[in-house]
Amino acid sequence: MKKAIILIDGSNFYFKLKKLNLRNLLRFNFSEFKQLTASEYQVVKAIYYIGAIKSDGSRKSQQMFNNQRKLLLSLKKHGLEYSLGYLLKSGKSFHEKGVDVKIAVDILVAAYENLADHTVLVSSDTDLIPAIKKVREKGKTVEYVGFSHQPSSAMIKNCSSYKLLTKRELKTLLKT
Repeated sequence: MKKAIILIDGSNFYFKLKKLNLRNLLRFNFSEFKQLTASEYQVVKAIYYIGAIKSDGSRKSQQMFNNQRKLLLSLKKHGLEYSLGYLLKSGKSFHEKGVDVKIAVDILVAAYENLADHTVLVSSDTDLIPAIKKVREKGKTVEYVGFSHQPSSAMIKNCSSYKLLTKRELKTLLKT
């Protein structure tokens, strides 16, 4: 059986689910999600990438920090690793930094160190296309897993294959 890694851009994933009104990641069954996205492969690693929330002492930041800790525990329970970038505050909003680079590096490392034959990439971030192209030149495959309500045509075009998840499929992965 061929080996696969699953790489999930957490922020991208969360906001795509939020648009479908499926926002409670603590109830999301990531174990079944791994099966749904890579059933024909031996999954050797699954990583969820996210910007680390730091508490600034305010009630809101402490609540966000606590919720993120719960999410990280849930991910571990489902057999996913996590990789933390950081959040940069700009005015009243936060911007995730370092996550795309971590994903790109892991895509390349998996291919060049022969850790996996296939990468399942759950991200619509086109900044990853140069890494995807390099991995494909190496003879490895990259599957884009996107969302049917907002597919990325650039990712579809540049990946070896793609799967677009529907709201119905995703809804079945929320534990009641």
